[in-house]
Amino acid sequence: MAPVTTPRLHLVLMLALTFTTGIIDAVGYLGLDRVFTANMTGNVVILGMALAGADDLPVLGPAVALVGFMAGAALGGRVLRRSAAGWTHRSTTTFGTTGFMAVLLGVASLVAHPEEGTAWGVAVTTLLAVAMGLQAAAARRLAVKDVTTVVVTSTLTGLAADSRLAGGTGDSWARRLLAVVLILAGAGVGALLLRVGDAGVGVGMLVAGVLALVVALVGHARRERETTPAP
Repeated sequence: MAPVTTPRLHLVLMLALTFTTGIIDAVGYLGLDRVFTANMTGNVVILGMALAGADDLPVLGPAVALVGFMAGAALGGRVLRRSAAGWTHRSTTTFGTTGFMAVLLGVASLVAHPEEGTAWGVAVTTLLAVAMGLQAAAARRLAVKDVTTVVVTSTLTGLAADSRLAGGTGDSWARRLLAVVLILAGAGVGALLLRVGDAGVGVGMLVAGVLALVVALVGHARRERETTPAP
């Protein structure tokens, strides 16, 4: 069997993070007062409707998630600004930080469940959004085509607009479809985890965080293998 090329490995790793994003957003929306901590389009829409007076829609949660995500993305952008192309030590650090934060928040949420509208609930939402902003910035820097890890609207647009049905070539349809399916599957897993009760919020973050740490370790190991001189 031929070895997996680095670009293909990066694609697989970013698809894995897309799956974890589905878990995180399901946990946030269903367990943290209808807040998306990765999909900021959803938060902007929810916040707009809430500010217009729509019944029973949260304002604080989406607002702090937006601020946290932007702070995380800004931090990630600064850390990675002068990094070389491809996977670097800073990529490992950034993706690893995302995983570590999710694991830490998951454990903390198992100890003290983040109730909606409480200071602890707001803190969990904010920190989780910071982690997802970091991930988004690192994924953007790695620049795997059509896989941002945090949103699939542009992916769906490309899938449809470039399809043979639309007169296109259908290039990259497999990765685009996989990205959509994986975020869908992740959301389903996140929703199922919440059926175990209050612990589901923490378990969901733990699962997503562990997977993110695995991604960071695998990416780092491949980079080290490529940069280590042959004996």
